[in-house]
Amino acid sequence: MVAEYRERLADRLIAEFLTELPALAIVGPRASGKTTTAVRHARTVIRLDRPAEAAVVAADPDTALDGLPEPVLLDEWQEVPEVLGAVKRACDTQPRPGRFILTGSVRAEIEAKTWPGTGRVTRIAMYPMTVDEQLGTPTTPFVDRIAANTPADAPGEQLNLRHYLDMALRGGFPQAALSLTPQARRGWLDTYTEEIVTRDVQMAGTGHDSVRLGRYFEAYALHSGGIVDDTTLYSAANVNRQTALGYHELLSRIYVIDELPAWTSNRLKRLTLAPKRQLIDSSLVAAITGATHETVMRDANLLGRLLETFVVAQLRAQATVSEHRCRLYHLRQHHGRHEIDVIAELDAQHVVGIEIKATAAPASDDARHLAWLRDSIDDRFLAGVVLHTGPRSFQLGDRLWAIPISAVWS
Repeated sequence: MVAEYRERLADRLIAEFLTELPALAIVGPRASGKTTTAVRHARTVIRLDRPAEAAVVAADPDTALDGLPEPVLLDEWQEVPEVLGAVKRACDTQPRPGRFILTGSVRAEIEAKTWPGTGRVTRIAMYPMTVDEQLGTPTTPFVDRIAANTPADAPGEQLNLRHYLDMALRGGFPQAALSLTPQARRGWLDTYTEEIVTRDVQMAGTGHDSVRLGRYFEAYALHSGGIVDDTTLYSAANVNRQTALGYHELLSRIYVIDELPAWTSNRLKRLTLAPKRQLIDSSLVAAITGATHETVMRDANLLGRLLETFVVAQLRAQATVSEHRCRLYHLRQHHGRHEIDVIAELDAQHVVGIEIKATAAPASDDARHLAWLRDSIDDRFLAGVVLHTGPRSFQLGDRLWAIPISAVWS
């Protein structure tokens, strides 16, 4: 069964940018739907992974692109890297908007030396599908609604922890999430994670050992949603520091991991600078660890990490289309005296603190770290939110709210 196209958050951004900018590159993890979306905005599609089309473009890139109905989609551009030079020259000569869209695969992100598009090609990040995208109802980003002071109950069906766990295990890769049965989805995800440490490494040509990379990837997945130092990761994977840093860079470049950096403020003391580890999609946590619905429900630590990875994936994708310049961080004082799961900083000024709890009945104590942050940075603090698995929104204090997780996409 092939699912019909579901509007993506990026669609509106792509359409808007094409009216003002000459060239766009849609970037993100493999199988996140980049080409499917890009095709909908193009008048000409050139698939450079097809040898016949690639040969024509490689022979004379400038002539091959000249006079085509625009926008022109160059899919898998890394197969003919010379085409970027032609895009650069075309944009320099005639910098009118809406000329080119570029999409590429893993190797496109690894081979940065082939990229001459700086200042000419604008990147748009596209992540695995959010829940609202899967439902076909892309919504206003959650942080924008919070900034507008409109926290509300999530309408429609009431969800509980098991519903959220099902969503987290399903994840957001379009083919797996929309078209496959649970058993087939498990096989698809197993293959996806296996190819990261085998096929993608070979494409990178970096000489990485797939077995050791697999151990590092598994160690990382076990800590998704947590703060752990580099030493712990490379010790768990039984690799040295230099090797581990190389693996980390590779996984970052292919958008498999996307960490939350530490948020800092001169008003707060003794804040850790370590990032919070995050896989790009919660379904990968289950695929790598072998977790199932039943095993997660018996492991509170894994449940918390999976739920947080899932919610952060929603917020990350929404941040790319926020009306604010929204950047996501985490906050933790040394020794964990105070810590907040997600800090959404808007326009480098205001802050929304977000805690993610696997509870249906949050209390004021669940917001104590948010209250501390509010009292510490008063004028910068817009709101503190405890996202929970229950059905209702209610106030926990001054600028502090308990809100169902489903409100993130409702």
